[in-house]
Amino acid sequence: MKKFLTLMAVFAAFLFVVAPAQAKKFVTIGTGGVTGVYYPTGGAIAKMVNKKSKEYGLKATVESTGGSVFNINAVMSGDLEFGIAQSDRQYQAYQGIAEWDGKPQKDLRAVFSIHPEAITLIASADAGIKSINDIKGKKINLGNPGSGQLQNSKDVLEAVGLTENDVQAFYVKAVEAPGLIQDGRIDGFFYTVGHPNGNIKEATSGRVKVNIVPIEGAGIEKLIKEKPYYALGKIDMKNYPNAANADADTVNSIGVKATLVTSAKVSDDIVYAITKEVFENFDEFKTLHPAYSVLTKEDMLQGLSAPIHPGALKYYKEAGLVKYINPELIK
Repeated sequence: MKKFLTLMAVFAAFLFVVAPAQAKKFVTIGTGGVTGVYYPTGGAIAKMVNKKSKEYGLKATVESTGGSVFNINAVMSGDLEFGIAQSDRQYQAYQGIAEWDGKPQKDLRAVFSIHPEAITLIASADAGIKSINDIKGKKINLGNPGSGQLQNSKDVLEAVGLTENDVQAFYVKAVEAPGLIQDGRIDGFFYTVGHPNGNIKEATSGRVKVNIVPIEGAGIEKLIKEKPYYALGKIDMKNYPNAANADADTVNSIGVKATLVTSAKVSDDIVYAITKEVFENFDEFKTLHPAYSVLTKEDMLQGLSAPIHPGALKYYKEAGLVKYINPELIK
């Protein structure tokens, strides 16, 4: 009996030592291609969480994927715990439209927004385009057919009372537009993209001087209310020192956002840990990629359209950030 009790004591001690390691939870964040912004974003989040791995009993890894649609579907199937997705895709999935036509993903949950992907209007300084309304009658590239870029351009035009018929519309890929504006073949072009961007640097560095034009006003604010996957944003002009209006600190715009999503089935404590580490180390997070330079905590709660996960909501209540969340997303 004495020997048995000794063995039991040893076994109990072994369990005490080993159990915490066995209890560690592993989560994977789906991102995008390794050369894009999504992959380093996922890596930055994982790095922050893994610094507190012992405290949370949590280990985060990153997976390079096909992007928004893949990530949402993988999160819904349980193959990923988290995924990065454009805010318009988040909206479409939850509502059951586009790729999810008739199949609303009602277990999809929002965690926070990340970097903005701004609808950017670049215009020749000689074209006299100082506001979005000034493009009427001008030669403007709206984007190639079938692209999200083209739909973004149409939405902005409609918001200010214009249509594509009110401009001399071009429909080429955004990457081709800098050459066209420098050749004098177009007056301006729209480009939905995270900043800084190499193609826009090219457009602002040539012989033809160009401005980055503000996209703002009552019509734009109304658009955000009608299409909640859009959000206000700012373009940091330090990224484009050769632009004609480089002396401006920032230029107002609108765009979609990269967002972090998860499933209602992922536990509250895991989502709480991810959320807390990003927001508690916000200044560090902003230094990890140039696309984050104009971020604020308030910005990271805009552009969401699926309900906020309870684990994330717990942190936002503790941090006094709930007031920045659309009340309709708190369930």
